[in-house]
Amino acid sequence: MADFLMPSLGADMDTGTVIEWLVAPGDAVQRGDIVAVVDTAKAAIEVECFTSGTVEEILVPPGKTVPVGTPLARISATGPSTTPRKPVPPPAPRKKAPAELASPPARVFASQIGVDLSAVHGTGRDGRITRADVERARPPRRRTTTSARRVAISPYARRLAEERRIVWGSLVPSTRDGVLHARDIPAAGESGHTSDPVALRQAIAGLMARSKREIPHYYLSTTIDLEPATDWLREHNLGVPVPERIVPAALLLKAVAVAAARVPELNGHWIDDAFRPAEKVHLGVAVALRGGGLVAPAIAEADRLPLPDLMRRLRDLVARARSGSLRAAEVTTATITVTDLGDNGVESVHGVIHPPQVALAGFGAIGRRPWVHGDHVAVRTLVTATLSADHRATDGATGAKFLKTITTLLQKPEDL
Repeated sequence: MADFLMPSLGADMDTGTVIEWLVAPGDAVQRGDIVAVVDTAKAAIEVECFTSGTVEEILVPPGKTVPVGTPLARISATGPSTTPRKPVPPPAPRKKAPAELASPPARVFASQIGVDLSAVHGTGRDGRITRADVERARPPRRRTTTSARRVAISPYARRLAEERRIVWGSLVPSTRDGVLHARDIPAAGESGHTSDPVALRQAIAGLMARSKREIPHYYLSTTIDLEPATDWLREHNLGVPVPERIVPAALLLKAVAVAAARVPELNGHWIDDAFRPAEKVHLGVAVALRGGGLVAPAIAEADRLPLPDLMRRLRDLVARARSGSLRAAEVTTATITVTDLGDNGVESVHGVIHPPQVALAGFGAIGRRPWVHGDHVAVRTLVTATLSADHRATDGATGAKFLKTITTLLQKPEDL
């Protein structure tokens, strides 16, 4: 028997509120399955299960706020517990229906994209239908019509549907209780999760105050000639469909991720009075929320992603951050963070480090300005890059090496 605990979804999180359960007692779950939606002061986060087994008992009902580490549910590795009952004749063996062969998250996903599980061939153990099996059976996109039938919906799912302007009467519940839950509401635009703006601002203020109080920041900046990068982007984007074009921000993110891999002293966490380098680069991306405030979810192993894949991950991450659909791993694993305020017209940004990370890179607006190129002054495309770093972990020489690496990488964007 294992307890599923309220996770810590950030250095500033002391409590969390269970908004929605995506599983019920008796459901089988696998490690990594999304089982609940938890509300922090910043966003609604989809929380993964870290144990495989069967849900025995839900301990914390939706709407209740509990401290980090509180048991939320009990999961049995051997199956649900039994209670004394009258003996009954054993049922005749029967072949499991396709829906029973699918895990709860696979059933949810199938409902969201309109896949009939009876037509899906399971490739998992004992014919189990996985999310990948459902994805392969995804039908072409088509317009749907509304239905007049009555459907029950949870309060949080109703709120999401209203925010996303979804006619939920036509949706099909994916869980056995027959109620529409948050996972049943398809994404639509970026209207987003409406966290309490006061609580959100207080959470951000508390974390930033702690960062400035505990972390001895040092700051460096440099101006980077982006003319080679923008020329390369222009040529690349001419040869691909519009939805596959790469924006300059993705190129800057990739350069930071690769630089973090090459200067690992800035990629990791300060824990228990010591720097612990990370084995991989999980790049945090600061995302401004529509109602104010920001979150910084991570793109896993960003340094290893081809630019088109990084661009797709970036679009997806921003959309889900603003629609309240982030996952726990995305808000807890960042090893270095990037903030890009260029769209707001600022020339440079000296950010505050997000503990327990030890560095934050910032970019200002990309613009055309006079620049000495060779022996001449020419108008070039420039950007100011900054670094905020923890003096306990590194010093200015290491920070300078990091910024120089970013500059060098952006002179040969084809290598990224």
